[in-house]
Amino acid sequence: MKAGLLLLTGGAGNRMGGPKHALEHPAGGTWGGHLARVFESVFPGSPIRVLGDPLPDRPDLPCMDDPRQGPAVALRAWAASEMPELDRWWIVASDQVRWTSERLAAWAGACAVADPAAGHWVMALQGGHLQPLGGWLPGALRPALARSAGTSLVGLAHALPHLALPREGPEWLDVDTPEDLRTFQLESRQPD
Repeated sequence: MKAGLLLLTGGAGNRMGGPKHALEHPAGGTWGGHLARVFESVFPGSPIRVLGDPLPDRPDLPCMDDPRQGPAVALRAWAASEMPELDRWWIVASDQVRWTSERLAAWAGACAVADPAAGHWVMALQGGHLQPLGGWLPGALRPALARSAGTSLVGLAHALPHLALPREGPEWLDVDTPEDLRTFQLESRQPD
């Protein structure tokens, strides 16, 4: 599979005291840098694009401005831009910091089996909720995404062909609040 990473870093992180993508990850580097390393370990040499603010520890990664009108509008702007032709893009938010190489490889494999022709945005159905972020968007659906009028991620998902695969696991949990951060930090100190 020819894959790329689209890393969303445009959130202000007001509840966290600053941009989440720049927070320190227990595995080293920043939250955004961790996700880039996880992707590179599974898909070495594949393109990575940052949608929002640059990563302090990865200034080499190409960055695209986020219109700052929410993730759905940002995704539509990205979809309308010039990008490499790929089978699928892994679209992940910088606060989905529990991803590991093993979890990403398993998720990518499950998506490829569920949608071998890469005709659907494959996302998780986690805890009974559709989870577009962390999902795999086929490159062929980018023009339809760009034309979509959706203003929410779930609205975008419903406007495109999509598959929802039941998934559980910590990788789907965002770290959005100081309480979430404390929980994540405690988990990070525990051996697997």
